[in-house]
Amino acid sequence: MRKSGILLPIASLPSKYGIGAFSKSAYDFIDQLKAAGQSYWQILPLGPTGYGDSPYQSFSTFAGNPYFIDLETLIEEGYLTKEECDAYDFGDNVRYIDYEKIYFSRFKVLRVAYERSNIAKNKEFQQFVFDNAYWLEDYALYMSIKNHYKGASWSQWDEDIRKREAEAIKRYKVELSEEISFYQFQQFIFIKQWMKLKTYANQCGIKIIGDIPIYVAFDSAECWSSPELFQFDEERLPIAVAGCPPDGFSVTGQLWGNPLYDWNYHKRTSYAWWIQRIAYSFKLYDVVRIDHFRGFDEYYSIPYGSSTAERGKWEKGPGYEIFEELRNQLGDLDIIAEDLGFLTDSVLKLVKKTGYPGMKVLEFAFDSREESDYLPHNYDKNCIVYTGTHDNETVMGWYKNLKAEDKKLAIDYMDIDPVRDADIHWKFIRLALSSVANLAVIPIQDYLGLGNEARINKPSTVGENWKWRLLEGEFTDELLKKIRKVTKLYGR
Repeated sequence: MRKSGILLPIASLPSKYGIGAFSKSAYDFIDQLKAAGQSYWQILPLGPTGYGDSPYQSFSTFAGNPYFIDLETLIEEGYLTKEECDAYDFGDNVRYIDYEKIYFSRFKVLRVAYERSNIAKNKEFQQFVFDNAYWLEDYALYMSIKNHYKGASWSQWDEDIRKREAEAIKRYKVELSEEISFYQFQQFIFIKQWMKLKTYANQCGIKIIGDIPIYVAFDSAECWSSPELFQFDEERLPIAVAGCPPDGFSVTGQLWGNPLYDWNYHKRTSYAWWIQRIAYSFKLYDVVRIDHFRGFDEYYSIPYGSSTAERGKWEKGPGYEIFEELRNQLGDLDIIAEDLGFLTDSVLKLVKKTGYPGMKVLEFAFDSREESDYLPHNYDKNCIVYTGTHDNETVMGWYKNLKAEDKKLAIDYMDIDPVRDADIHWKFIRLALSSVANLAVIPIQDYLGLGNEARINKPSTVGENWKWRLLEGEFTDELLKKIRKVTKLYGR
């Protein structure tokens, strides 16, 4: 079935209080997707973010970001008053998120809600804590201790708690019991609001495409509570970390710094942690995009302590075996393989063997030096086509910056008149929608024809990413009608 969708992170919704949330704006956006004839809403990872604000560096692979809790709903439910919420400074720029202000305000507001909630006596909350104990217990304890150490990563804590000695765990659970309950409360409200929103989307015929990073952050509950999952030494420090080798984009490569998995351990446990992780993801989402799919075939291993990614080497990953185990235990799953970048024959074979659709990005298609797999005439149906992703320039920003010979290829390929065709972005959108790909996903910035001021993320940079937001009223009825018309035209 030919379908289409729109990519818009939750954080980018035009909700009140400084950042997108599970608010009325989210429900309105679902209504707009339906009106525009769309079938999918693709979002970014929902995990709690830390330094750099990246959803791909989360404090937990299971927990949700408390920034996305809708405060207006908490006002309606009597947890907060409007005056209390309005008293805090969440930033005053409706176009860009001010994470520092949100960090210093959001938890104070949520604590007021928690203290008023009498949540410990709530039967639904008690059931939630019980059902999710396998991750929630460690996460709530982790964040509470982290706060106790003024935000320091677990690697900087006192040795007894860093190494999870039984007496230390017991002591902190008693000392920080109120803080632990506060973090459990946040997760309870998060999941309640998210599942209500997801149910509404599904009722409107919209499926949610979620996104999980292949790796977890070193500063995370999982690395502290389950060191056996990772390539750690006896002091629980990484032996090697993840990244990408030097290429045309970066002469020193990309040093992500995430701990690498001990795949031998995962194999011995029949990939139990991964199955748990994927199963939980499918509670949250209808479709799961796995970031950096290549890492399951081969992963780039950089010695811990390196300042760049130049001294890394490729190591063998688990290969098809992990997906065979997933299929055996969870059945057929709607997974998208993020297979972008340089792909070896073995990666291509792995993606093909899983049967998962890979990704095609039009911004990668127009390289005048060589024939590209990203040009639509080379697609087969089992793929997802994008104009660009959250890691790319907007299509208008990219087109403006294209080298002359590559721009000429795009002009020839799409029969663009550089003088008369002002709405260049629609040429690329039509190219994606008209392709044979089963699913086409367009970032909302490209439908709006925005430039690089609307870019979500520039990889390998910190400070200006993950900030862009949609403005109230920007996604107009006129634009929705145009999207619906072109969607229908191309049988999506």
